[in-house]
Amino acid sequence: MLPGSLLGDDEVGLLRRALLEWGGPAHCSDELAVGMGFDGVDDLLDQCHRIRGALERDEPMSSLDWARALLATEIVFVSDVAGSGYQWATTTGYTDEFTIRLIRSIQRKLAKVVGPFFGKSLSATTVTPPEEKG
Repeated sequence: MLPGSLLGDDEVGLLRRALLEWGGPAHCSDELAVGMGFDGVDDLLDQCHRIRGALERDEPMSSLDWARALLATEIVFVSDVAGSGYQWATTTGYTDEFTIRLIRSIQRKLAKVVGPFFGKSLSATTVTPPEEKG
């Protein structure tokens, strides 16, 4: 699924900026990274870089990538313990009000794409995304 066919430019920009936060002010543990569907912090950073590139180049993304991008964005925005939290506006330039409006819009637009992962692990082996079912 192409980013540009699902989301507007502001929404794609927010996801890209949020994923970048994991390499900056956000402080993720291996346990949290695994809970978000990554193999650990190093994999989180690698995958965020890869997903950011796909978003920037408007390349197809799997349902799993969309789910990881959304969850990582939600956590990095809100959490003061692991994410950017109260520093969000300072480090990203996005106000909290603007960000939450965009996140809600993204959640609505991606509901069907990430739906198979609701209440499930984001491990690549846990759920077979719709585009991979035969």
